[in-house]
Amino acid sequence: MLGTIINSIAIIIAGLLGNITGKLFSQEQQDALCKVCGISTLFIAISGAIEEMMKIENNALVGSGSMLIVISLAVGTIIGELVGIEAAFERFGEWLKIKSGNGKDAEFVNAFVTASLTVCIGAMAIVGAIQDGISGDYSTLAVKAVLDFIIVAIMTASMGKGCAFSVIPVFILEGTITLLAKLVSPIMTDAAISNLSLIGSVLIFCVGVNLVWGKKVRVANMLPALIVAVIAAYIPFL
Repeated sequence: MLGTIINSIAIIIAGLLGNITGKLFSQEQQDALCKVCGISTLFIAISGAIEEMMKIENNALVGSGSMLIVISLAVGTIIGELVGIEAAFERFGEWLKIKSGNGKDAEFVNAFVTASLTVCIGAMAIVGAIQDGISGDYSTLAVKAVLDFIIVAIMTASMGKGCAFSVIPVFILEGTITLLAKLVSPIMTDAAISNLSLIGSVLIFCVGVNLVWGKKVRVANMLPALIVAVIAAYIPFL
């Protein structure tokens, strides 16, 4: 679990750094920084989605994956809304806020949920954890740790210390997959990883939308779309 530990330590240090530097900015500057973080997230997500959707065939640019996006998001969101994942995330955030002594921080829960979704969604976390569990290769998670460090530091500076607590879901997710790597690995074919990356990029785009324009999308309730995307890899017409 060395990769998970490295990733978790990077998030903790980024949270501490972001909390210190955030105090140097005025509220307007923090809001501007939050918007910048959102815009950056949008472009990262767009890049990831285009990489999976657009292919060159016979010297022509060909698009694919539209049906996968529609079906995965529709089915996944229905499941998420019925289960109430977003509400559960927020309840856990409220519990963390009280237990961590941040009861007066009005933005704690939003910061925690937003940062958690940003650093947990995506193929790097799953693929990296599988590699770490099977062969001890933590290089993918080490690269992810660098990216998460930058993201969480900026988010913490603009949104507050709740972002630093995103280390909890990251540690649980990556650690669990690492421990179960031999069971998960056969499921994650190249097609499954590609689907996961595409839908993950779409969900990250939604996180960016919430950062720029305020909370417009209940992204946590869309998380089952990732599972639907993996299942879709075994359905030929998708």
